[in-house]
Amino acid sequence: MVESHVVADGRHDSHIVGQSKRREPLPPAIGRDETIGGRVLSVCCAASITKGEETSLAPDAVSNGAAMFRTRCAGCHGPDAHGYLGPDLTGFWAAGGTDDRMFDIVRKGIPGTEMIAADPARVLDRDIWQVMAYIRTLNAVPVTVPTGDATNGAQVFRTNCSSCHMVNARGGQLGPDLSRIGSARPRAGLQGKLRGTSTFIRPGYEPVTLVTKSGERIRGVRKNEDEFSIQIMDMRERLQGYLKDTLTEFRVEKQSVMPVYGPDRLNDRDLNDLLQYLAGLRGGESASR
Repeated sequence: MVESHVVADGRHDSHIVGQSKRREPLPPAIGRDETIGGRVLSVCCAASITKGEETSLAPDAVSNGAAMFRTRCAGCHGPDAHGYLGPDLTGFWAAGGTDDRMFDIVRKGIPGTEMIAADPARVLDRDIWQVMAYIRTLNAVPVTVPTGDATNGAQVFRTNCSSCHMVNARGGQLGPDLSRIGSARPRAGLQGKLRGTSTFIRPGYEPVTLVTKSGERIRGVRKNEDEFSIQIMDMRERLQGYLKDTLTEFRVEKQSVMPVYGPDRLNDRDLNDLLQYLAGLRGGESASR
C-alpha cells in the first residue's frame, strides 16, 4: 500500500520517521445482517478504530478499501489479490497471519523486496485498515494447499539455479537473491518465470548486449546507467563499466538471461518440488537446504 502495494514483498531504503502509536482494536460497535457483512463488518469495526482515535466505521469501508487496493496494490498483487509480482494475499489469515502483522508489513515494508514502507504522511492508518478489511472479504475463498517435496526441491535448485541465484549468502549473483522469494512472489508467478510464460524482468537485471569498437560483444545484466556510461555484470559475474562513446552497439534485450525451464528440461514433479522449496524461502535459514 505504499504507492502500489498493500503487502509483500519492498525495496529498500524507505524508513518511518517516529514511532507508530499502539493499536488496540475495539470490539465491533455495529450489528448488521450476517449474510453480508456480519463478519466483514466486525473486521472493519475492530480494525478501523485504534486507541486514541474516535474514528467511527463508515458503512462503505470495504468498498473504500477495494478502491484503494485497485489503485495502490493490484499492480503487484493482482486485481483479485491472488498475486502477480507480489504474493497472494487471500490466504494470509488462514496461514496464521494476524491483523497487526499485516498492518506492520504495509507500514514498515519488507527489506530486500519490492514492498516498500507506506509513508504515514501519505497513507493513513485508516486507509491500511480499510484495505485489510477488503482483503478479508476475499479470505473466505478456500485455496488448494500446495504440495511438493521441498527437500528434493532444494536439490533441484542447487543443480539448476544456484550458479546464478543466491540463497542465504550462498550461490551466484547474476540473478536476484532469492532468500526471501517465498514472501515476495506467488507460486504462480514463480512457475510462470520458470516455464517462460512471464516476461517480467526485475529492475537491475535487464539483459543487455554491448559491442565495443574493437568488435568485442559482451552480454550481461544492466546495473547502472547514465547519459554517458553504463555498468553491467557480465555472464561471468564481473562488474564492467563502459563509456557509451566507446561502443558501436548498446541494446537492451527482451529475453531474460535466465533460461526457460520447459518440461523437457524440468519435469512437472521436479518443478512442483522446486516451487515448494522456493515458497519456504522467507529469510533466515531454510529447513531444506
